[in-house]
Amino acid sequence: MVEFSPMWQVVLLDDNDHTYDYVIEMLMAIFGHPAELAYKMAVEVDAMKRVVVHVDGRDEAELKAKQINSYGADWRLKRSKGSMTGLIEPVE
Repeated sequence: MVEFSPMWQVVLLDDNDHTYDYVIEMLMAIFGHPAELAYKMAVEVDAMKRVVVHVDGRDEAELKAKQINSYGADWRLKRSKGSMTGLIEPVE
């Protein structure tokens, strides 16, 4: 019998302290997403206040969320004081 590990999704939450360029740059750097997909995700997070950016096993999902949470401030905005927020949720 083969056991399957449950999948987890990495969710990026919206805020007003990061530019589209920051989101696109971050998604390309952390996940290797192409620019067009990263842009679509930036639009979705802005409109829907959250977007699923990755699906994987729990350990990898936790690592990717930590990378989002430690990516740093957006140098393009003075008010940006830190990273965006990433969290993980089980895929239903």
